[in-house]
Amino acid sequence: MAGTFKIIELVGTSRESFAEAVRAAVDEAAKTVRNMSWFEVVEQRGRIDAAKVAEFQVTLKVGFKLER
Repeated sequence: MAGTFKIIELVGTSRESFAEAVRAAVDEAAKTVRNMSWFEVVEQRGRIDAAKVAEFQVTLKVGFKLER
């Protein structure tokens, strides 16, 4: 994995789970970012509506290799 990498920060959301929020963020980023190779969950939080969990949210750092 030698090379130079850039790190971006993303926020993913899901009504289902934290894991699904991660997948949603990575899937959406993959539409415009190439060479993603790892992620780190920095923060997990959620939204409550009417005394129930309404949304899961995650902040991710995603690393991708820079192209020449």
